[in-house]
Order: sequence, then C-alpha cells, then structure tokens
Amino acid sequence: MLTRNHVRYKIFTNKVSGICIQRMDHQIDNPKLAFAYLRPACVLLTHEPTVGNVETLSTQLRHVNDGTLQQLQDYVLFPLRFILKIPGPKRDGLIQAVAEAIGYVLENTCVQSWETLRDLLSELCLCLCSPMDPGKPAPASEELRAAVLRCLDALLHAAYGDVVFKLFEPIMLPGLGAAISLLLALGEQEKSRTVQAAALKCLQALTLQCDCSLDHVSVGQEERRMLGSTMASFLPGITITVSRVITGDMRHGHAVTVRAIKVWFKTVGLVMADDQLQHTGTGERQPWELGRVWELVVQRTQDWVRNTSGRLALLLKKIISCTSAHQHWRVRLEMVNLSDHLLANCNSSLGECVGPLLEALVGAVNDEEPTVRERCEAALREVAERSQSSDSNNQAFTDVLSENLHSLATSLPRLMRTSDDQHKVFVLNVFLGYLKILGPKLIVVLNSAAHLQRVSKALMQVLELDVMDVRIVEERSSAVTVETGPGLHRAYAQRKHFLYFTDKIIFSLLKEICRVLGYYGNVYLLVDHFMDLYKESSVYRKQAAMVLNEVIKGAAGIGVAGGTERQEVPSQEDLKAVVESIIEEYTGLSHWHLSTLIAEESDRGEHKQQTQFSLLSISNGVEGKGNPLQLVQAVHKSSTIHELNSNIWQICIQLEGIGCFAQALGMDFRLILMTSLYPVLEKAGDETLLISQAALDAMWDISQACGYASLKELINENSDYLLNDVSLNLQRLGIHPHAPRVLTVMFSHSDPSLLPLVGDIVQDVLLALDLSYDETSPLFCTVLHSLMKALARWFPSSVAGTSDALGTKKVWREQDQLNVRQFLLDYNKQKELAVGIGAEEEGTEHPELPPSMDCEEDTDGPDVDCEEDTDGPDVDCEEDTDGPDVKVELPAHITIAKDVMERCIHLLSDPSLRLRLKVLDVLEQCVCVLSEKENELLPMAHRCWPALLLRLTTDDPLAVLRAFRVLCTLGETCRDFLRKRVSKEVVPKLTAWLSKQAPVSARAGPVYSHTLAYKLQLAVLQGLGALCCRLDLGDSDLDAVTEACLPYLSCRQPPKLQEACLSVFRHLIELDPDAFWLTLNELYCPCSYTPPHPDLQPVELSGMGLQRNEYTDNVLKLLEDFGLPEDTQPAGIQIQ
Repeated sequence: MLTRNHVRYKIFTNKVSGICIQRMDHQIDNPKLAFAYLRPACVLLTHEPTVGNVETLSTQLRHVNDGTLQQLQDYVLFPLRFILKIPGPKRDGLIQAVAEAIGYVLENTCVQSWETLRDLLSELCLCLCSPMDPGKPAPASEELRAAVLRCLDALLHAAYGDVVFKLFEPIMLPGLGAAISLLLALGEQEKSRTVQAAALKCLQALTLQCDCSLDHVSVGQEERRMLGSTMASFLPGITITVSRVITGDMRHGHAVTVRAIKVWFKTVGLVMADDQLQHTGTGERQPWELGRVWELVVQRTQDWVRNTSGRLALLLKKIISCTSAHQHWRVRLEMVNLSDHLLANCNSSLGECVGPLLEALVGAVNDEEPTVRERCEAALREVAERSQSSDSNNQAFTDVLSENLHSLATSLPRLMRTSDDQHKVFVLNVFLGYLKILGPKLIVVLNSAAHLQRVSKALMQVLELDVMDVRIVEERSSAVTVETGPGLHRAYAQRKHFLYFTDKIIFSLLKEICRVLGYYGNVYLLVDHFMDLYKESSVYRKQAAMVLNEVIKGAAGIGVAGGTERQEVPSQEDLKAVVESIIEEYTGLSHWHLSTLIAEESDRGEHKQQTQFSLLSISNGVEGKGNPLQLVQAVHKSSTIHELNSNIWQICIQLEGIGCFAQALGMDFRLILMTSLYPVLEKAGDETLLISQAALDAMWDISQACGYASLKELINENSDYLLNDVSLNLQRLGIHPHAPRVLTVMFSHSDPSLLPLVGDIVQDVLLALDLSYDETSPLFCTVLHSLMKALARWFPSSVAGTSDALGTKKVWREQDQLNVRQFLLDYNKQKELAVGIGAEEEGTEHPELPPSMDCEEDTDGPDVDCEEDTDGPDVDCEEDTDGPDVKVELPAHITIAKDVMERCIHLLSDPSLRLRLKVLDVLEQCVCVLSEKENELLPMAHRCWPALLLRLTTDDPLAVLRAFRVLCTLGETCRDFLRKRVSKEVVPKLTAWLSKQAPVSARAGPVYSHTLAYKLQLAVLQGLGALCCRLDLGDSDLDAVTEACLPYLSCRQPPKLQEACLSVFRHLIELDPDAFWLTLNELYCPCSYTPPHPDLQPVELSGMGLQRNEYTDNVLKLLEDFGLPEDTQPAGIQIQ
C-alpha cells in the first residue's frame, strides 16, 4: 500500500510537471521551478534510498539545464552522497545507480568547493576499496567499478583549478596515496579490460595530464613544479606497477597497454622534467608543520635523480623489450611517443635512459605501419634539431649514436642466437635506424677501424648459412634444355637457410642494412674491406659475397628509401671499376670452378686423368704454383656433403652478385658483357639445380639491365664472341672442361638464326666425339641432346601424328543397328576373293583393301630403295627420268640430325649405362627432326634398328624404358616400315615379359609403385596400344598383346596399371571392335542376347551367367564404349 509520503509526492509531482509542460518545451532554466521540480525526488530519496528512487531523480535531472543544475549542485548531490555515507553494506545496484547519477551531475557542472572535491573523492574511493585495507579494491561487480571510476573521472575533470591544486599539497599525501594505490590495484589486478582502462585513465587525470577531448585545467610552471614534487613520492609505485601492466598478460588487449604506457611516461616526464629539477627546493611548509606527513615528502636532490634514473632505466629496458615489436601498431606508436616525450623533457635527468630511449625510437624507423614510421621520423628530426642547436651538442649526439652502433654490433651475434624472431626484427630495425640517422656522417664513423671491423664481423656471423641439408647437393637441374619465357622468370625461388634465423623479414632487414652501408659509406673502403674478408677465409666467403652484392646495389641507390640524402654520389665509372674487380675475383678459377657433385670423380675418372696429364705442360710453366683448376680438382677427392653444399651456395651467391651488379650499372653493364656473360652461361648449364637456376636468374637480370627483351635476344646479340670463346675452349677441353655447357645453354635459349653460326662448331664437336669418344662422350651427348631439342623446336615436323587407320575412328559406334543381310553378302564376297574366285573382276572395285605388302617384305634387308621410291612423298619419278640424277641439297638441320644420329648408332652399345641413356634421348630427338624427310629417316632407322633392338630386349630396365620411348617415336613416323620388325622381334618379347610380370604386380604392395619394374610396365602399357594402331599390326600380334594385357584388367593390379591397360584395349578396339567385343564378353558378359528371329540360334558366350569377378569393373568400362549398358539388353538385330 502507498504511504502518505508517496501520495503527497505523487500529487505534488503531477502539479509541478503540468506547470512545466505548460510553460516550456525544453529543459527547465528557472532555478525556483527546477528546485520545486527536483525537491520531492530528493526528499523521497533521502527517506527511502532505493534504486527506483535514484533512477527517478536521474531522469528528472535530465530535464534541468546545466546552468540551473550548477546552482542546485549541492542540493542535488546531498541525497546521493547521503546514501554513500549510510553505514553498513549496500547493494551493488544501488551504489551503481548513485554513481551514475553523481557522474551525470559532475559531467554537466563544475566543482567549486574544496570540501566537495575532497569529500567526494574520499566517498567514491570508499565505494571501491576494502574496508580493512583502503589501498586494495573490495569485491564488486564489473559494472559497479566501471560506474564509480567514470564518476571519479568526471569529478577530477569538474574541479576548478584553484580547488584541484589543493589535492597536491603535502598535507594531502596520505589520502592521495590511498587513491593512487587503489587505482593501481584496479589497473593491474582487474580482469575486465574496461575497468583496467578506466582506472588507468583516472590515474592519468589525477596527475592533470589527461589527453581526452574535454576541457582541462591549465597548469602553470609553479603548479607543475608542485605536481612533480608531490608525485615524486608515488613515482616508484606508479612506474613499477604500470610497467607490470605493460609487460604482463597480452590478453588484456592493446587499449590497456596503450593507456598504461601513457600513464608511465607522463608521470615520469612530470617528476623527472629537466626544467623542474633545475629549481628544486624545500616546500613552502616546514617539517614541523606537517608532522609525520613530512616523512612521505621526497626531496628531488641530485643523488635522488641519479638513483631514480638508474632504476627507471631497468624498467624502461624491460618495457622496450616487450613492446617494441608488439603486434598492434598503436602500442608501437605509443612507444615512439614515450621516447620522444622523455628525450624532449628529461634528456639531462634520465642520462642512463637516453640510450634505450634512442634505441626504441630508432627501432621504429622501419616500422611496417606508415603512421608509426611517420611519427618516428618526425620525432627523430626533432631530436636531431635539438642536438644540432650547437656544434658541441651535434658532436655529442653523433658520438652517442656511433657508440650505440658499436655496442649493438658487438651484441648482435649473441642477440641473434638467443632472442626470438620478434626481438631479432626489433634489434635489426634499431641497427638500421642508427645507420639511417647517422646518414652522411656514417662515412666518418666507418672510417674508424674499430667500428668497421665490429660491424663487418657482426654481419659475417649473423649471415652464416646452414649448409647441412643433403637435398641441396642432390637436386638436379632439368631446366637447362627448356626454353623459358619472361613470365617464368624466377619461378623457382631459392630459399637460403641460415643458422640463426628463419624469418624472411630478418634476411630482408639484413640486406637493407648492407644497402644503407653502401649508400652512405665509402664504396671503395667497403669493397676493399669485405673483399679482404672474402679472401681471408672460406668461413666468411659466402657472407662477404652477400654483403658485397647488397653494398653495390646500395651504392647505386637501389632499394634504399626513407633516409637523408647522401652528400657524395659515386660516379658510374667508379661503380664500373669496382664491379669489374669484384667480378674478376668471383669468376677466378679458385672461386668459380668448385666441386659440386658427389659422383663427379667416378663419372669422369678417365677424363680427369687425361685432363691432369694435359695440364702438366701448363703447370710446369708456373713458378712454384700449380694450375688453379688442377688444384681445385685435387680437392674434390676429400669433399664432404658440408663442403659441397657450401660450394653450391657460394657459386649461387656469386651469380646473384653478377645480377645485382647488372642492375646497379644498367646499360653500362654492356661494356663488361664480354667478360661476365660467358661464365654465367657456363653455370646455367650446371647439373646442380640451385646453380643453374641462380645463373638463369642472373641472365634475366642482365637482360633487363642491358635492355634486352628476352634471353634469346641476349644470346643472339652476343653470339659472335660467345661462339668464338666456345670454339677456342673446345680445342682445349683439358683447361676448359665446361665449354660444352655454354653451347648447351645457347641452344636452349636461342632461335634458328643461331644455326648458321654454329655449323662449324657442331662439326668440331662431332669430330672430337669421333676421335676420343671414350672420354668426351658424356659431355658432348648433353650438347647434342640440347642441339637436337632446339632443332625439333625450331623446325617442327608437319607429319601427322595419327594413323590413317584412325581416320574412321569409332565409325562403328554410329551404327545403332546391324544390317545382317548386307553383312552376309559382304562376308561371302570376301570369302570368294580369298579362294581366288572373281579376283580379276573384283580386284579393282575395292580400293579400300590393304595395298600389296611386297615392298614391305623387303624391308628386312639393308636395301630400302623400294620404300624410298614408293612411300616417300619427296621423290618425283618423272623428274628422275626426265632430268639428270642430281641430289637435292638437304637443309642444314636435316644434315646435322643425320650426322648426330650416325654417332648415336655407334654409341648405343657403349658399356656405360648413363651414356646409353643419354644417347637414347638424343636418338629420339633425331627421329623427330628427320620425320619430315622420310627418305632420310628410313635408311637411318634401318641402320639403328639392330642396336636399338638390343636395348629393347637385353639391356638394363632403365635403358629398356628409354628405348621403348624411342620405338614409340619411330612408330609415329616410320609406321609400315617397322611393322614386320616389331611384329617379329619386339612384340613377342614384350608380351612375354608383361605376362611374366603380371602376377608379380598383382601380389605386390604399395611400395611396388616405386620400383623400376613397375615404371617399365606402366610405360609399356601406356605406349603399346598406340604403337599397335600406328603400325596396324596383324591379328596374331593383336591376339598376343590381348593375352598379355588381359591380366592387367584385374582389380588386384595397381590402379595406374589398370588405367594403362584400359588405354591399350581402347586402342585395340579401334582396330577390330568385333573381335574385342567378343573377347571381353567371353571374359564377363553383363547381359543376355535374345535372337530377333526364331530361326536364329541363341547366342551363348562364356562370360554369361558368371558372378562378378576381379575383371568385372574394367570389362564393364570397356563395354560401355560399345553403347551396351550392363543392366539392359542390347537393341534387337534387324534383318532387311
């Protein structure tokens, strides 16, 4: 039931509300009317402190404008503060509602009374703290704490200047200390991000350094000194606690961390400001006036400043280490603000902190976030301007930077070994920042031998490569003979593995450091110093080469940004002279021809002996020194995997360097192409994948730098002197064993315009192969293979790749129904012709019958004139009879292909398996080139057949595999010429081997797919069907192939073998669909066949009525090609 007070309140409120509504449409601006409007709610709240009553008052407060509310501030706050003063426990909801109401009043009014400020501050803090320990927060809800903290923040913003400054008088130290301790505890221990951020914001407002958008009290110099003196008492607690918040759990989010950093550096900047410490003195009050409070007052003497600076330096280093590489850019931005603020205001007092502050500032110079980077650059400019205000300060600043650089270079290897990747990135950013800040003065710093030595040794240790991966030396290049276009440039990215880091960002920073050194430093001094390290030890050689490559790019201004302009720019002549000296050192025999292959000695044992023998005469002519190449070869015997990998990476880095030098010189690099292009082409033909790819990338860099559109243009434009060098070096293979590689690369990346220039060189190669094929065959076969592939690419064959028999492919599928009458008539006519009845009359009426095979019968002998006269499209009989017998001159590429194929015939029987494989590859390309000239191809095919047959039947499985591929290529081009030979000598052995191997593969497990036998089975099955179609083999051969391949239709066979077998049968079905339909249905018949007429016998097949077996799935796949679904009967047979 309603009490009497409720009734009176309702009646009065209704009257006043009605008056207000009648008199105005906006907020109440009449103090008397507002008082009358608010008084009942205030009185009721005083008597009955409930959440509802507080909310009612809060609602009414919003109907009063700010000016009127200011006059009624004390009256309105009284009932709200009265609730806070009521002894005993109170509900969180009530306290929260009261705090929100007080906060609204304070946000819209000003606190003009010191007593109000002091009492409200005390009452609000009591709402949060524990009754037993005022410095610790009491258990409360997150909403309550957030509401009270907002109210406290509003109070500090609402206080007048003359009022708020009384908070910082010495007498207020105990109360102020309790409030600060409470806010610090909430900021550190609270789990809610909102409460943490609000507590830290209140702490910042308490020191009158809030940075929000509201109006703030203006603090003069004297008031600021008083603030600093008072806050000095709380500096240890604030800095230690807030530093724990900054470096603590990252899960509280970046907003809390940013706010904590602001509190830390603004408090430190307030207490340790240089302008304050210069005028320190005792307070206005004497010790006896303060009593025991005097013990809390801190005197900022020189000893105190020095000790505090040391302690702050420890905290600062910890903060920088945790935040400098923070994931969120706002935290990194606030660290830049911290460094800038303290360097600007506390440069003298924080002497021990200047180094870490400068380090943090420099570390953000290369930040990935543009906002951070721009703010950092502005801060560094201000630091430099302050330092350059006088010469002494400028020199002091340079000395500090150089000393920090030296110190960081000393500790860099240790930091790179022990730190995580984030800290490594920060350290390298600092290192790079020092170099950029020094800018043009870096050349002076590097003139110091101590600094240059320390920086160079640090780079040597940090850039040490991990060369223990065995895959480096195992990877072989297969791209030397493949033409690459501009779009494929750098398709294979080389990944360097370093000992002390794995992040790509770290390596990019190290490269930028080297470029900045080259940009600002003396290029002659740097090149001489790092070249000495390059020559000094093989341990530093790879690192020194990497540094040199980037130094030259930096000296040319490539890849350097965001720094001061240098004073002296090296001329192109200087760069060219430096580059020539480096390339000369890189391509020297002792650094260029290094051992990179494990089996290099065994493969070229005899060749090496001859090479060393041929070098004796040259070696004896050198005073006390052996030929460098001979010395390099002598070292090969003891090469380990570690050494081989190291050699590979050294060559790759040197090749990268040549590409960098080309970018640095641009078109001027054309002047040194004659000395640099040949070695690069030599390495492009290397068997090691990393080396060949690095050389290819270098070729592309050279092409782009020198204005060539492609590698083809690069080689063609410089082919004259390249071929001259090749020609000379081929005559001295003992000294230049890698000359054929250059020829190989030229063939791979050129066009037919090169052919007239290489004719003599090809003849030299063939002559050298004839005279000493035992030693030079492996080397020259690679050249010949590249040559033949180039010819096949330059002169593509116009011969059709499909057999004439395939022209009517799948015609039988178009006939939905069989005309039985016509079939029987045709069958009877063919039978009469077979026994000689009507042959004379009907022989000319069937042009579709196969031609006479008399000519084919003679193909076993060496005389192949018949084929050449009848089958060759290039022979004109009328021309042979009418004119003189003049042999038409063959094109150059056909002549070369014939000469090469002639050598292949002799080398097919070489004892070396590796050589036989290479020869078979060359032979395959020769066949492709000669395919357009059948008159030239057939005699050569006849000559090479005996040797090829031996490779097919009695050789190593690898050679059999390669030889079968050659046979398939021959089948595409020779066709009828090989039919009888293949039928008689190849098919029986292949089918016998397939039949023998079928049970083995059916029982084998998954490991079998990695064996050589499996690969040979797969290759034979994949090519056998097409070979049968192209050669149009007879029924007996097809039966043999069918019998050998049927076991591979089993589901027990490996899946790929089943697919290959299906391809065989699909090809065979094209030759004789009826026979193979019958064969498959004999194996498994999915449906029954009902005769269309009662006089016809029912069709009975062996496969009818059988259960599903291992062949069922694959047989059904093949039968689907006939258009006969397995679940339905086929269409009826119609007789016409």
